[in-house]
Amino acid sequence: MRPPFRRSVRGHLEAIEDLLAPALRGAGSEPVELGRALGRTLAGDLVAPRALPPWDNSQMDGYAVHSSDLGSGPLRVVAPIAAGQSAEALVRGTAAPIMTGAPMPAGANTVIPIEAADPDRFPTTAELSAGFTVGLPDSSPVGNYVRARGSDIAEGAPVLGIGTRLGPTALGVAAGLGLAELQVFARLRVLLLSTGDELVAPGGELGPGQIHDANTTLLHSALQAAGCDVTTAGVLDDSPADFTSSLSAALQAGGQPYHLVLSSGGISKGAFDVVKAVLGEHGIDFGSVAMQPGGPQGSGTLTLPGCAPVAFIALPGNPVSAYVSFEMFIRPVLAAGLGLPERVLTTATLTEDLESVPGKLQVRRGSHTGGTVTPVGGSSSHLLAALAASNALILIDEDTTTLPAGSDVQALIIGDGS
Repeated sequence: MRPPFRRSVRGHLEAIEDLLAPALRGAGSEPVELGRALGRTLAGDLVAPRALPPWDNSQMDGYAVHSSDLGSGPLRVVAPIAAGQSAEALVRGTAAPIMTGAPMPAGANTVIPIEAADPDRFPTTAELSAGFTVGLPDSSPVGNYVRARGSDIAEGAPVLGIGTRLGPTALGVAAGLGLAELQVFARLRVLLLSTGDELVAPGGELGPGQIHDANTTLLHSALQAAGCDVTTAGVLDDSPADFTSSLSAALQAGGQPYHLVLSSGGISKGAFDVVKAVLGEHGIDFGSVAMQPGGPQGSGTLTLPGCAPVAFIALPGNPVSAYVSFEMFIRPVLAAGLGLPERVLTTATLTEDLESVPGKLQVRRGSHTGGTVTPVGGSSSHLLAALAASNALILIDEDTTTLPAGSDVQALIIGDGS
């Protein structure tokens, strides 16, 4: 086992970036139907395979005419053009009733809205057969109320760039271009596990000294929101032999190799910290980062006998420490590699006094609104209620020990944590 590391926050983030870079590059891409592509990330530039709209069409209900025929008196009305129909060429000196979205007939170059016609209605079938005429304004600009072919998107034009996170509007434009599927980055396959004999799954009965496992749900949700495909191994035993065999079985049970294994718990200086005790012999480095909460950290490439090498990140066991570690070290790397929205780092005015320890980045929970941030809960790393009530992380640098109310602080906006 190598000696424990001592890293700055920046140094540990760079170590995680280096660790996950091969996994992000190696995840590849896959085609996904539009209906299943919400939240996925485009794996290549999307170039329009056709123009949008694909042909000139009317923006209004009205009459399609040639502008040079206006001002010569009433025009004879010919057969109407409905949306979804082909249009015969317009005979000069006539006007064709045209509906919104219907294709412009060859020979017409402008549309007169029905409200500007005299009479301001379309003829009945009988009137049309009898030779209905309509009075129209003396002039109209060429292209008036005409949606030109390619006026939205020209054929061959770039539409969406690689790395675009696919939301409703991006999927809408893909559908408008007639695409049934898109090539997206494959999801990072993550094996998630917790450790601790004191942990019981939610819904289970607690025995003496036991607590419910919050970390699995917390981190599973965070990983899913970050675009990962997550498999949960549950809470693994605290005995070294059982932990090793359970981890080996979980790694081999997935059918496909994982890109990342993420654990929480068992990495501090306790006598029963099994993750540190076992995996320090299999490629994982452990140590401390100058951050509170979330000081104990582990990372490296796991080389467990019988299993393919895999990136492994070990987070501390307290829920707030685990989540803060995810936000500070894992999500930024996933965001850069998978096109997630970046967290906003802003300057806010502190509403209360705060104390901090020297030599460490202090990460406190807070409520951010209107340019101010209010601390929520204390500094302890078990305060789940304070975490749930927060929409920001207050970042206090290593050299600051006292911040009076009214001070400017850095706030990382996490919203609802998605």
